[in-house]
Amino acid sequence: MSSGRLNLAVIVGSVREGRFGPVVANWFAAQAEQHGEFAVDVVDLAEADLPLALPPVPPAMDPDMARPAGMAGLTRRLEAADAVVVVTPDYNRSFPASLKAAIDWHYAEWRAKPVGFVGYSGASGGLLAIEQLRQVFNELQAHTVRDYVSFPRYYLQFSPEGELLQPEEPEGAAKVMLDQLLWWGSVLRDARRDRPYAASR
Repeated sequence: MSSGRLNLAVIVGSVREGRFGPVVANWFAAQAEQHGEFAVDVVDLAEADLPLALPPVPPAMDPDMARPAGMAGLTRRLEAADAVVVVTPDYNRSFPASLKAAIDWHYAEWRAKPVGFVGYSGASGGLLAIEQLRQVFNELQAHTVRDYVSFPRYYLQFSPEGELLQPEEPEGAAKVMLDQLLWWGSVLRDARRDRPYAASR
């Protein structure tokens, strides 16, 4: 892995049976690889132990809190990330419980890092979930970038093989967001190295 590239975690937020998230995540990961400035890690929450019941003391108050053993890999990958992209559907005008659990089980892993979003759903293209996630990540002292990628009626946009039928506009949107993640990710990576972030709660 080149030391000059940013470590980008692309999180598959849905874990339910029959989910479309991996198709969208793999498409975006390919865009990030083609960009050339990122070392891409696709993080599938379905592979992690994510209990919905949190411990009595939340991670924000106890950074050394023991997490379930099945979450260790997820924690390491989030900690290694210089930037994050969340791939999320809309579930009942919000984002999946699995994604909220992954967020809430961590704290410092998000702090002073840029976060981007790729949304998909039948009508809104995931925008309802994205707007709520912006508020959540702001509370965790992450920086959400302005631009995003959205797939309304995603089932009409991808072929059965997972290829976009009309790729120009989504690819352009992905490039804009990746450029923003590169700028913020580079600046914040250097800042975390040179001046560790001191957060007060």
